[in-house]
Amino acid sequence: MTHRATAESSFSPEWRRWIAANKMAGFDDQVLIDAMVSEGFPGWLARREIDSVVADPCYQAGDAMAQRLRKLQSLLSVTRELRELAPSQRFGRIERRSNLSREEFLDRYYSANCPVILLGLMNDWKARSRWTPDYLKTACGNEMVEIMSGRESDPRYEVNSTAHKTTCRFAEYVDMVSGSVRTNDFYLVANNNLLAREGMKCLYEDIVAFPEYMDPESRDGCVFFWFGPAGTVTPLHHDLLNIFMAQVRGRKRITLIAPDQTPSLYNDTSVFSEVDPVNPDYETFPLFRDVKATTFVLRPGEALFIPVGWWHHVEALDLSITVSMSNFLFPNDYKWKLPDIPRDRPCNL
Repeated sequence: MTHRATAESSFSPEWRRWIAANKMAGFDDQVLIDAMVSEGFPGWLARREIDSVVADPCYQAGDAMAQRLRKLQSLLSVTRELRELAPSQRFGRIERRSNLSREEFLDRYYSANCPVILLGLMNDWKARSRWTPDYLKTACGNEMVEIMSGRESDPRYEVNSTAHKTTCRFAEYVDMVSGSVRTNDFYLVANNNLLAREGMKCLYEDIVAFPEYMDPESRDGCVFFWFGPAGTVTPLHHDLLNIFMAQVRGRKRITLIAPDQTPSLYNDTSVFSEVDPVNPDYETFPLFRDVKATTFVLRPGEALFIPVGWWHHVEALDLSITVSMSNFLFPNDYKWKLPDIPRDRPCNL
């Protein structure tokens, strides 16, 4: 939006915050002045306001923190350059492995924060053949479940998830999924904990939760059930712990982005990025031009290890059923500091 100003005008708090944020980001004063002049402010007033902001002790304290942040960002950049020297990382390839011992998985992937697709772990899962919509409806249809609806009308449906929640019988939800060709308008609520409910626990009989890596005694609250139509999208985000994503039915297109690229992902709210990595808007999110993502299709019977902090965007290509697990035999509890940055910026550089 354009702000016309007179000689007597003063800058709003939003504009002063914009000046401070862009100064701390390292933009030259003249770049800021040109941007403000294009919004209708006299050049002399823009110059005066920049000087006023910089003289503020609160800005000076913030700038000291910003310098420390830039050091951490440069360290991430160095780490990324080193990581990309590895052939498996350089070409964006996620390894597919079979028969990994607990020790090798811990050494090469879990502790190394490196994703991998494991094959053969689900060969004895009855769920692979049993979990059809009709079976799920018969086995668990009377259970009440939370779903999100109206997602297609809200680009920030995950951030605003509470406003989209509703409850229905699982049988009704199964009919919604079965009757849809392709849609992202509804889905089960994230972290739904359905398998911990008495009416759904029968589904545990159809899976074997990878005893080489997972703790069977701590499955409740750590094993999640995902079921939805083709077209369902989980936007770009990262989890706060390590997870396995076991694909039971259908295919999912996965986009993975390493955590050392976080500074280019516009992570303003919690664990979410507003960038759509499939169709990125480079005008709104120019830093994303330099991001290197890995995209692949996860097929039925494959289990993807997503390390803590790795960004991922997920799109169901077919009617899809997935089980995710976080009850590893290894430590999986981390302390995070998550952002909550206001969105009311007058304009962007």
